[in-house]
Amino acid sequence: MKQKLMAILVVMTIITTPLLAQTTPAGGPTKIGYTNVDYIIGKLPEAKVMQNQLEVTKAQLDKAIGETYKEAQEKYEAYQKNGANMTDVIRADKEKELQNLSTRIEEMRNNAQTSLQTKQQQLLEPILTKVNNAIQEVGKEAGFLYILNMDAGAGTTPIILFAASEENNATNLILRKLGVDPDKVEAAAPAATTPAAKAATTPATKPATTPATAPATTPKKK
Repeated sequence: MKQKLMAILVVMTIITTPLLAQTTPAGGPTKIGYTNVDYIIGKLPEAKVMQNQLEVTKAQLDKAIGETYKEAQEKYEAYQKNGANMTDVIRADKEKELQNLSTRIEEMRNNAQTSLQTKQQQLLEPILTKVNNAIQEVGKEAGFLYILNMDAGAGTTPIILFAASEENNATNLILRKLGVDPDKVEAAAPAATTPAAKAATTPATKPATTPATAPATTPKKK
């Protein structure tokens, strides 16, 4: 599932609106900062730990679904091979069993998706809180009236479409507040143009290794 984080980060829309507001001295210049929350989260050690945990959980769910699929496939092949010699009662029983297995596989897939999304949200919540706290602190210390998120989430228009300079880019200040040295992170384009994972899809929306289709649900009687 080697996917970047982010779309995990569709959740980032909660930080899309201005995160802090403070009074500005009368007649003083308005100082508005900006950052990219997706990019920041992608640089945190906690994000890598979260991704690893999601990958482990996903692998476990994929394994369970794969085993059930294998069981259904084997029983379907046995039905095709021996169906002609079965009595009507036994044939009907086998068909019902296959139908139940097919339904079970679909339910397992849906439950796996829900389970992974729930786990993702649980793991992401403390990271979001930590980043939000850092943004609040940087905003107050640097005297920003607002700090805006450059990216509002997948499929949305960024809050800021143009920035004339990097002077009010608060990203490096926030990273340092979080204990990350921006000079040591991998070289990347400005946060405004290259969010860490906006192109990625949310992890675990569909088990990647499970078969694309289940066995035939109701074989025709012979």
